[in-house]
Amino acid sequence: MREVNSDEKEVSEVSDGIQSQVSMLHIPRGEIELRDDRTKRVWSSEIKPFLLAQYPVTMELYCATTNKSSISSEEAQKPVVNISWNEAIYFCNLLSLKAGLKECYSIINEGEEVICDWEADGYRLPSEAEWQYACKAGTTGYRYGELDSIAWYNENSGGHVHEVGKKVPNAWGLNDMLGNVWEWCWDLYDEKVYGPYRIFRGGSWAEVERGCGATCRRRSHPSFCIDDLGFRLAQSLPTR
Repeated sequence: MREVNSDEKEVSEVSDGIQSQVSMLHIPRGEIELRDDRTKRVWSSEIKPFLLAQYPVTMELYCATTNKSSISSEEAQKPVVNISWNEAIYFCNLLSLKAGLKECYSIINEGEEVICDWEADGYRLPSEAEWQYACKAGTTGYRYGELDSIAWYNENSGGHVHEVGKKVPNAWGLNDMLGNVWEWCWDLYDEKVYGPYRIFRGGSWAEVERGCGATCRRRSHPSFCIDDLGFRLAQSLPTR
């Protein structure tokens, strides 16, 4: 039997530790209709089976992966915020490496161009279509449940972010898809009009009721960050 060297042992331990902090749920194949209220454009997108994290990325996972300073137990299970799209992409690649997976993103010219390898098994951001499809979880309304029971928003949050998983999940077991923190998606919003602006979804602890819905779309520059914007991990599944 081949002896495992110290470097391989360290990678294995890191991988085991990472996996214990990331709960990925299987999202089945399907189709979703999307709408841009600004342009009135409507389109459909086919969704391949994929994995999506049960919760947004937490402070604990983010700090452990990036070797940031330790955090208090009160903060550990809250979603990480003040994270730009660029930083989220970098984190996905870093987490993939530490977990022994193939990076999804090629970052070119210091972030001027980012290419996604959708066949890689590493962590990535969900596409906008994947996010909306997973959020709805087979439901047809604007929300998958009564807002106060499923989401932290401006009328029940007390003016701050909350620990993940404290509200009722959707039918596929995903928590905090609405409210608590907005979540970056992979997609450009409208490159011809807004250039590099990327989409985020879901509403937040600071958002009014109407902004916390499965089809509500927002956008900003990939360098933008704010205290109610985070992200959630996705993974592609092998094609058969």
